[in-house]
Amino acid sequence: MSEKAQSLQTIERVAALAMQLGSRHLADYGANTSRHDFTQRQLMACLILRAYTKTTYRGVLELLAVSPSLRRELGLGDKLPHYSTLAKFSSRSQVLEMADAMIRSIGQAAFRQTSEPTAAAMDATGLETATASAHCQCRRGGERRKWVKLSTIVLCGSLLPMSLVMDWGPTHDKCQAQSLIAKAQTVAMPGTLYADAGYEAEWIHAQCREEWGAESVIKAAVHRADGKRNGIWRSGMSKNCLKKMAYGKRWAVETFFSGLKRTMGSMLTSRRPSQLLKEAAFRVLAYTLRR
Repeated sequence: MSEKAQSLQTIERVAALAMQLGSRHLADYGANTSRHDFTQRQLMACLILRAYTKTTYRGVLELLAVSPSLRRELGLGDKLPHYSTLAKFSSRSQVLEMADAMIRSIGQAAFRQTSEPTAAAMDATGLETATASAHCQCRRGGERRKWVKLSTIVLCGSLLPMSLVMDWGPTHDKCQAQSLIAKAQTVAMPGTLYADAGYEAEWIHAQCREEWGAESVIKAAVHRADGKRNGIWRSGMSKNCLKKMAYGKRWAVETFFSGLKRTMGSMLTSRRPSQLLKEAAFRVLAYTLRR
């Protein structure tokens, strides 16, 4: 099989999974008074394909126009939505919630298929909003503008996300931790949650252990001159404890980010702030479906 055929086969698989997953979270139509030309699942799948192929609204429609097999996966005939239809659907405020619900559904399914004690890892990364990379901007003496900060919790075995929070950087990782963990609580309860020193706080330990039931393993940070750490849980995060609790599993989330950026790219193409956040969510969703 040629590389082009394999690529099309992968795109078709992403489209089929997007339609299957959308049936669990999306009604056929957003309103009774709509024209009922295309279902919400079909439009959502088009947006996911747009993120996966890193193209424009027109670009994904051109791909559908020349691929009958891809149209069949989406349940489309010769009639395709106009590019403005996709743009208007993407601008809906509920679209981000839909993508978030689909990601959590994937996490639930992955957790149920795991028979062994599970672990999860939490971290954040940035996606650029400009064509020039952060390194290039610094080399030419400019300042890096704000970027989309993507925070996630992934299952260490399957490397599939449990929860996702999009925000604007630069901000401290703790700013998104509460909502990120709260979302993961509705998905599953892993035995252990790993995180780096950016999440080192007693209240994060308490939320994980007392509210969620997951044993938090977070690298300790020293904030006092005498080197001591306050708190019941923070004080126990010694080097020996981290080694005993297999802290190296935390790199699972770094592996997820590496694969995401190598496959989907680290640069977003939207211009409006709200669309940048949605594009980031769609890229995570498309990459997850591809895996």
